[in-house]
Amino acid sequence: MKGTFLAASLLALSLGGCATTDARAQSFETSAVTDKVQWSHVGSVDVAAINQDLVAGKPTVDVGLYYPSNLHPAAADILPLDGLIAEFLNAKKVFAPTGVQLNLLFVKTGEVDPRHLAITASKWESDLPSGGYGNLYVQSEIHPAEMTDAATEAFESIIETEANNSRTVYLVGLQNVYMPYYEDLDGGRNWAPKIVNTSGLSFPSYTYADTIPTRLRGVITLTKHDVINKLTIAHELGHKLMNVSHEYRETSPAHEIRSDEGLMLYGSGTQIPSGEDGRWHQERLLLSPYVYRIDDTGQKVWNADYEAGGVYYDPIYGDFAVQFD
Repeated sequence: MKGTFLAASLLALSLGGCATTDARAQSFETSAVTDKVQWSHVGSVDVAAINQDLVAGKPTVDVGLYYPSNLHPAAADILPLDGLIAEFLNAKKVFAPTGVQLNLLFVKTGEVDPRHLAITASKWESDLPSGGYGNLYVQSEIHPAEMTDAATEAFESIIETEANNSRTVYLVGLQNVYMPYYEDLDGGRNWAPKIVNTSGLSFPSYTYADTIPTRLRGVITLTKHDVINKLTIAHELGHKLMNVSHEYRETSPAHEIRSDEGLMLYGSGTQIPSGEDGRWHQERLLLSPYVYRIDDTGQKVWNADYEAGGVYYDPIYGDFAVQFD
């Protein structure tokens, strides 16, 4: 649900992936030892039919969907698989005007370790209150958030090892995903720790930079189906692929800005604008490392990978980044 994702965005408490493998990411990649989920394809979902509109040569993003078979019945009621499929189909429509197409790799189900069905996304000690110096993206680059060990262990168990892990987006259904943040009580002197139970969490790299294991950087968690607008998946894909927070045109990154315009704001908007007045959303999307094109030989030709861990001002974006205080 767009409205509950990232209550901490104003405080630089969003999420992200990375293309580099520095010591922080390597330490995570070698620390999590856990049993892998035994996944099987969901026969009732016709993946080929969903993908029948794909055109070779167009910008494409690969997306896999993992749906635990052992969700609590109440959790399954608010996160029904058919609802997620409807959201994915709607996301295809949302991104179509940009020229980017979504390729559904699979829909799989399996029994997930119950400990992994509810996680806290980031470490409290890595999430700092906003100091008021520099914008959200600058602060996140200096002090990136870090995924909790429990979240890392869960995703190591859930996401299967494949050659293109770092280039693939993974939608993962869970029961609860909690995001910690700090609430300003009196203009910056005193802060209260808070936690939000998210509906969707995209772990975009503009806040996590190079702290997430490379093969897990494409994860997006889902805990509630957006019955009304069917935009949770599209909105979270926007965070992941455009690598921007909650913003749209004149609206800079902010907390719970509601509008019927703009995919990246809370509401029914689906617009992905281009140009400087559109905050370069479409241009950044087309430069995403998760985007590839099929060449004449049938091979995937990927966009350039991140050069600075995927921060908002990563060099791959060139001038397609807003300079603001």
